[in-house]
Amino acid sequence: MGEQRIKTSLVGLAALFLVLLAPASNGASGGVVYHAVIDGPISPAVADFIQSSIGQAHEADAALLIIELDTPGGLLNSTKTIAKDLLASPVPVAVWVAPGGAGAISAGVFITLAAHVAVMAPGTTIGAAHPVSGQGGDIEGDMREKVENYAVSFVESIANRRGRNVEWAEKAVRESVAITEIEAVELGVVDFAAGDIAELLQKASGMEIELAGETVTLDLASLADLPGGPPVHEIEMTLRQKVLSIITDPNIAYLLMMAGMLGLYMEFSNPGTIFPGVAGAICLLLALLASQVLPINSTGVLLLVLGMAFLLGELVMPSFGVLGFGGIVALTLGSLFLYTPESNLAVDTGLIVGMMLTFAAALLVVVGLLVKDRRRPSMTGAEGLVGEIGVAAGDLREIGMVRVHGELWRARCGQELETGTRVRVVSIDGLELTVVVDERGSL
Repeated sequence: MGEQRIKTSLVGLAALFLVLLAPASNGASGGVVYHAVIDGPISPAVADFIQSSIGQAHEADAALLIIELDTPGGLLNSTKTIAKDLLASPVPVAVWVAPGGAGAISAGVFITLAAHVAVMAPGTTIGAAHPVSGQGGDIEGDMREKVENYAVSFVESIANRRGRNVEWAEKAVRESVAITEIEAVELGVVDFAAGDIAELLQKASGMEIELAGETVTLDLASLADLPGGPPVHEIEMTLRQKVLSIITDPNIAYLLMMAGMLGLYMEFSNPGTIFPGVAGAICLLLALLASQVLPINSTGVLLLVLGMAFLLGELVMPSFGVLGFGGIVALTLGSLFLYTPESNLAVDTGLIVGMMLTFAAALLVVVGLLVKDRRRPSMTGAEGLVGEIGVAAGDLREIGMVRVHGELWRARCGQELETGTRVRVVSIDGLELTVVVDERGSL
């Protein structure tokens, strides 16, 4: 009887232990809040940062990942990547458009709607999600309709998935409508407005969200009510992500590519200067890194390579500007078509003009030096003797010997000369010079 009680007690304790260890199936809670800030255009580096932030928050079993957002828009491909990561996130994510005066514009609309919890701070705006080109202009022709229809279907699917206002989401894309946080809450675009993280946690607590295919209830009130404020772990971009964020700007990537080519061109035209070659090589490698994440058009790159080859050809076999001019034309066309049409990216026209003027100036310098060199009299070989000064090595009776450059030459003169008379070479015929008396007379 005593043994039976002991067994029963042990089984009960084991069951209690398992219950305590088992995670709650109908709630989401944790001991810390993770916080990441996005302030600027949406780029591949930002997509990588958000992905790594979700991974860090999940590994730490964070109660919530808050992405503080202020963006004017960005690349569609990067926006798609971020939206996919948010929809599949294993940790609750709140996108908080903040601080006051911030906006979730264009790509920011997709990102905000894709979050488990969509929040806006007082004095913020959301909307104007109509697709534009990389330079901010309207997309023309059939491509406009294709991109717009895709964007509409994409934003509608996100809004449907998160139970938000699908009709407004479509208007944000087709009509570029934008609204304040007050209107956004009223229309069901976002869940609520919050001025700080504590208020966000308080209002989000008790919300039911879909997480990893299950419906869970957020339990965040206890964190919001802590005396010292909620425990917030700040996530910073790594150095790699910061560098990538800079160089993946379409104009910066183009500038690096052109600077690299210009540096190598200057090195080849002035061998031994070293610095232009070193700087050019580094810039080209950084441009190559950026090209791995940007939608580069292979034809545009080939035109740039061809243009550079023409410019280098001008140095090797001077054409007095023909190859150089062809190189400038090829570089200009390559710059205009550097990015794929469907990406809607384009290099700033002013930047292209500036770079082409720089290459043209360098080409003019090189061509000018080549022309000047061609006009310069030969300084070596027999032809280099013409115009040189020598002296008669003995009495010269029409034909005799003269000393030029320390060498004795057979020379012909139309008059008799005495030894030591200064002469000037006027022509050469085989191994015989023709000389005349120099005005300065004898040495």
